[in-house]
Amino acid sequence: MLSRLSLVTGGARSGKSRLAEAIVTGSGRTRRYIATAQAWDDEMRDRIAQHQTDRGADWITVEAPLDLSAALDAAGPEDAVLIDCATLWLTNHLLFEHDLDAEGTALLAACARCKAPVIIVSNEVGWGIVPDNALARRFRDAQGRLNQRIAAQAGLVVGVMAGLPMVLKGQLPPWM
Repeated sequence: MLSRLSLVTGGARSGKSRLAEAIVTGSGRTRRYIATAQAWDDEMRDRIAQHQTDRGADWITVEAPLDLSAALDAAGPEDAVLIDCATLWLTNHLLFEHDLDAEGTALLAACARCKAPVIIVSNEVGWGIVPDNALARRFRDAQGRLNQRIAAQAGLVVGVMAGLPMVLKGQLPPWM
């Protein structure tokens, strides 16, 4: 009942992660959470801890701030994989000055060969003002392109605003 690839996108604190977690939980599959955040400071450590508490202990958590391919390759057909989130993953690659297009291509290839359905959470960052510096504009543009590439391959694309899902492509699973 899950699409092979799904994208859940929206603004910060829109309810993206909660919706994606509910989709995975409702599938009845083994829950595999691929975390891309890195705890560089106390505030981020607190955010990560809160996400872990909100999810509960019945998830397999894999830390993969850069190498999503290996984390996806480890998933089995009985799993449902949640990547949270592509935005932090892309930020990590940007800060290491990696080739963002090549990394996006590798991510999509890993999703295509993954034995489990994959749900990717990603921020929609292009609705705000034009950033005032080149790095921020480069990130905004790269995030928009990555979201478009994921959406093109995804069977389900959902935008979330104020906690409400808006199906842009495909159909939510029946348990939603």
